[in-house]
Amino acid sequence: MQLPSEVPVMTLPNATLFPQAMLPLYVFEPRYRKMLADALHSHRMFIVAMQKPGRIRETPSAVAGLGLIRASVSNRDGTSHLILQGLARVELTKTVRYKPYRIQRIRPLTTTGRDSVAVDALAAKVLELVAERLEQGLELPVHVLNQLRQIEDDQEDGTSPVFSLKQVIKYLVRLQDPDQLADLVSCTLLPRPLDRQTILESVNLENRLKHLVHFLLAEIRRHKRKDSPEP
Repeated sequence: MQLPSEVPVMTLPNATLFPQAMLPLYVFEPRYRKMLADALHSHRMFIVAMQKPGRIRETPSAVAGLGLIRASVSNRDGTSHLILQGLARVELTKTVRYKPYRIQRIRPLTTTGRDSVAVDALAAKVLELVAERLEQGLELPVHVLNQLRQIEDDQEDGTSPVFSLKQVIKYLVRLQDPDQLADLVSCTLLPRPLDRQTILESVNLENRLKHLVHFLLAEIRRHKRKDSPEP
């Protein structure tokens, strides 16, 4: 798929859009209603960028996610519900215009460091930490469960299966791509927006996995402290 050189930008607090991730959005601001209408009549793409923390004026982070509108439902009041699928990491370069909505020139970011000897070991460590985090009782988001259901061949009665830890890890192993693994785990298991943004900005895969291991360890420790009885 050819990516446009200039794309509308939606700046949101605490939002990250990873490649392949599905992000549900509710569009209500007049400028973003206009942006959505224009996108639906052109390439159906726009960017979701995290607002830089501590800034009062709209200031999107330099690295963001480019997404494709997979579905959009208009409401009677002019608002819309939509599903945006992440396509690529991009760097925001020159601002083309600010009104009625922001449009930026972009530079697609390609993952580097895939051939590092450490990548496989780091990916295995991520899977180990995911298993530990799930054993602590973390509930997976609905969209991840839906992806799991799509790969289960033995569920024929249409009911919602209960997935075991073994099945979840089996699904992640099937990805066979540390790049995709890092992004999926980050967007679903990291609750802190700045942690997710750090992963999004990590173009080098070895560095991305190292960051993810660090963040998962921190989440596991926080959960252990939370569940520890007070003396």
